[in-house]
This record gives sequence, structure tokens and C-alpha cells, in this order.
Amino acid sequence: MMDFKALVKANRSCRRFDNNHTLSPKILEDLVDLARHTASAANKQPLKYMVSADPDKNDQIFSCLGWAAYLTDWKGPVKEEQPTGYIVVLGDRSVAGKFWCDHGIAAQTILLGARAQGLGGCMFAAINIKKLKGFLNIEDHLELKLVIALGKPVEIAQIDDVKEDGDIKYWRDKDQIHHVPKRKLADLILKSW
Repeated sequence: MMDFKALVKANRSCRRFDNNHTLSPKILEDLVDLARHTASAANKQPLKYMVSADPDKNDQIFSCLGWAAYLTDWKGPVKEEQPTGYIVVLGDRSVAGKFWCDHGIAAQTILLGARAQGLGGCMFAAINIKKLKGFLNIEDHLELKLVIALGKPVEIAQIDDVKEDGDIKYWRDKDQIHHVPKRKLADLILKSW
């Protein structure tokens, strides 16, 4: 197993998957079980989840997601590179009125757990909420927060330093390597005592 820093660095947003590598509902449920153990504001635990490893349901979910806004000439993965699993993260308003950052903590934990198993994933907030609520019959007291796409990755992602021009947009090179510019640590820490 890789050390934690290596795991975090390997956990890039993956947007292309091996569609022949199926995931089971059990794998997805185990990832939700990891999230179940994370911190929650006031320990209210208001998050609920829907998991799908069903190809037809996955097609419906896929149609509701906005893929890679910076890659303007790419409309998302072709069928052979689409995810084979999804976890839909919902906030239950009957449990709490606000969800603070609970869904972010849960989603990152799910993605780290997936990467530790050799899987890749991508967290989505660019969602056609009305359409997805209809497809999944999501009740009104549940607020759709995020969708996490999961599967076996077929793309390579590489972390680069942000260049002098400050451009932080991710991009793909001619070999389809996905480059993700990250700011330098010295640019982030304002003061250190």
C-alpha cells in the first residue's frame, strides 16, 4: 500500500475509465461505509447515498453530468470509457438544515478509498439536478449535493507546477496525458510561525 502523501497525489479526478471493468454494489457500499466514519458537523450525519453499478441507471446518471469544463472540445468520455459505478451524495433536510462541508469530507474519503483499491473517480457538482432527481426518484426532503463517478482508470494524470502566467486550467497533451497545474506551497502559506 502506498504512503498517504502518494495516495493523495495519485487521487486525481479521473474522467476516462475501462467500461468493461464492472463494479459491484458491494464495492460502492464499502466506499460509503468509509464515508460513514468521517467527521460530521455537530455529528448530525445528515448525508444519505444512492449507489449504482447498473448499466442502464449509470447511463441515466451519466447524461446528467457536466464533464471537464476546461476541455472545451471534449464532451465527456465515449461509451467505452464511461464510469461503471456512481455514488450520489444527498443531504437529508429532515436531519439537518445545513450540510456544511460534510459532503466534501465524505466525497474525498470515498475517492481516496477508491484510489487505494486501484480505482479512479471524479466528483461532480455540475449536475442537471432536476433531470437526475427525476431519474432517481429523489424525494423533496433530500438535497442533491454531489455525484461521484467511479471505475477502473484508463487515463494518466500528472501534477505540474503552475507556470509563471498563473494559468491553473487542466489540459491534455497529444498523448492524452491529463495535466493538472498546482500552485507551489510557498505561494499558499502566507505566514509560518
